[in-house]
Amino acid sequence: MMELNEKVQECKGHETTPITNADYMVRQEQTESNARSYPRKFPFALVKAKGSWIEDVEGNRYLDFLCGAGTLALGHNDPEVNQAMMDMLSSDMPLHTLDLTTPVKDTFVHTLLALLPEELRENAKIQFCSPSGTDAVDAAIKLCKTATGRSSVIAFNGAYHGMGHGALSLTGNLAAKSKIQALMPDVHFLPYPYSYRCPFGLGGEAGTDAACAYFERVLKDPESGITKPAAVILEPIQGEGGVIPAPVKFLQTVRRVTRELDIPMIVDEIQCGFGRSGRFFAFEYADIVPDVILSSKAIGGSQPMAVVIYHKKLDKWLPGAHAGTFRGNQLAMRAGTVVMNRVSKPEFLAEVRAKGQILFDRLNELKKKVSIIGDIRGKGLMCGCEFIDPNAPADSLGAKPPSGEIAARVQHECFLNKLVMEKGGRNGAVMRCLCALTVTREEIELMLEIFEKVVIQVDKDVTK
Repeated sequence: MMELNEKVQECKGHETTPITNADYMVRQEQTESNARSYPRKFPFALVKAKGSWIEDVEGNRYLDFLCGAGTLALGHNDPEVNQAMMDMLSSDMPLHTLDLTTPVKDTFVHTLLALLPEELRENAKIQFCSPSGTDAVDAAIKLCKTATGRSSVIAFNGAYHGMGHGALSLTGNLAAKSKIQALMPDVHFLPYPYSYRCPFGLGGEAGTDAACAYFERVLKDPESGITKPAAVILEPIQGEGGVIPAPVKFLQTVRRVTRELDIPMIVDEIQCGFGRSGRFFAFEYADIVPDVILSSKAIGGSQPMAVVIYHKKLDKWLPGAHAGTFRGNQLAMRAGTVVMNRVSKPEFLAEVRAKGQILFDRLNELKKKVSIIGDIRGKGLMCGCEFIDPNAPADSLGAKPPSGEIAARVQHECFLNKLVMEKGGRNGAVMRCLCALTVTREEIELMLEIFEKVVIQVDKDVTK
């Protein structure tokens, strides 16, 4: 029988081992799905990663302000996280346990519960899901439909809740949905406050007030055409939608109205949670307590993990109503416990807010110097920079159209200057900061130097 290595060589067509980034890109093109996305923007093959830095096969080092789309709260290969996982690997403890409990899992659960608002902490249940945020969204919708016996769901313009068939139906982005027919029915999208591009054409507090009033009136109007929903789902800070923080008043209004009408409120903290905003959960800025919290990304400490945290009043489903083979990832639970203990410390969160303020201050100064930046927004180390076409006419609020073309050029030039950042928002016009929360001030300074240089040059090219 042919040995595996011989089969691998045969599959390779007896080619030589790839050496350059280009070699790996060609081979990836030959073997991987056309759905791959990041390699099209960042054409390299990675071999090393530490903290906020990554290195490719050619020895080039890049400052990573993407960090697994916000997954790596403590950066790449954090020593404490790695040591915790190595200790597990050398202990003969089980690594895969379905939903059976273990001491590692028990510690993880109670560490997480201790970080919840008291009102929820005393009444919380946790559902471990397949290891993707998409599955946590699907699980939460199933939970709320089961508990309420209702079918409709309220989501918001600009939302991103995942790429699974159910989660995609709750996502605002039309490009991702346009070729997928018959997504989950009875989903209704309402306006999300976005001061810079206010859906009501008002902006500022007036726009927030309009969004609040519209939300309440739709849900209380017997002629709205929307049946009483099983749930309302939103992100306290929209991520892929362009780093748009929900105003405190809006979150408080949604919580008040959903409580009055006995509608479960789901907050998707998959990207904005676990310290990213400068609070452990982003909804804490509004001093509210949701019925359901969705968490993934950073919760696994670099390993796959997704959970639904919810009030026990919703725990109406039967055994096996939601499952997932890899819901018992013990390495993720051990690593995630390390992340929770570190990130939840008040001094750690204060440092996230302080480093975020450095970013916002400098980017706002840059905005004054160029014509291609329309808006800077976010919280903590979740920051968005929206690029605009300065040569196009403005809308009624004075905002120029979003320019995905300019943002893509900035992204590419940053990559050539060894800085990795991702885009999002309408037309892909928003450059986003999703760096490690442990990023140093020196690394922030270096990022800003590169970004400022690139933006100023692109601005000159666009306006000359």
